Parts: sequence; structure tokens; C-alpha cells
Amino acid sequence: MKLTTRGRYAVTAMLDLALHADNSPVALADISDRQGISLSYLEQLFSLLRKKDLVCSVRGPGGGYHLSRSDEDIFVAHIIDAVDEVLDATGCRGMANCNGGEECLTHHLWADLSNQIHKFLSQISLADLVQRSEVRRVMERQSGGGTIKLDIGQLAVS
Repeated sequence: MKLTTRGRYAVTAMLDLALHADNSPVALADISDRQGISLSYLEQLFSLLRKKDLVCSVRGPGGGYHLSRSDEDIFVAHIIDAVDEVLDATGCRGMANCNGGEECLTHHLWADLSNQIHKFLSQISLADLVQRSEVRRVMERQSGGGTIKLDIGQLAVS
């Protein structure tokens, strides 16, 4: 099971937004600089996130994005789902046709794993991530200058 770049970047960008949302909109250019994600890619992701009512945009000078609701009410699974990410451990894209048009022997095992992963991510809010000490340390480093990428998949500083 692999979470694609789209899902990782969406979660990373939303966490960055939650960390920097001090009652003023956050520019995508700032998220791009801090996280090393291209601005055009962020624009595509935030279009999807806006459609799913996870973020709101503010136009004009000083504009940007803010969370549409409390970070306690936005869960990682919401973000993954909003960008049309599929968490599928079956290897057959969720369809039971991986063995010559038939279910493979372990199809239901891997489908159950996919469901468990989604359930797990449905229990982790942005607020939970914001409170993590390793996330706070990376944010402090990023705020001090230089670009240090937050890899939400491994929660590592690179």
C-alpha cells in the first residue's frame, strides 16, 4: 500500500496551513517555500480541498487560505479523500479482478487492511498533528529560515 505524492502533499500542506493560521490567510506561495511543493501543484490541491469545504480562500492583497473549520474537525482521511486519493492495499485497485478477472486468494485480506488504514486516518485530526512535538520542532526550524521539508509520511526532517 502506497500513499501517492498527491495525498502526502495535501496532508503536508494542510498541516502547514493549520500551523500558520494565526487568524490571517496563509498564501500558497508561503506553503510552497516552506514545504518545497510547487505552487501550481498546491493550487490544484487547494482547488480540490476547497470543493470539499476543508479550506476557504480570501482574495486580494494579504489573501490566501484558511481552514474552513477547526483543526479538531478536520481528519487526515478527509484530506486524503478530498484529493481523490485511494488507499488500496489490494494491488488490484479495489476491484476483484486481479487474478484473470477473478478475485485473488488474498483480495479480502488486503481490502480489510485498506479499510483499517482509512479508519486509522479517520481518527487523526490536524489538531492532533499540530500538538506533536516533532511537528512543532520542524515548524520552528522552518520559521527560522531555510527550507526544511516536512515529510508527513515519515515525520522526518530532511
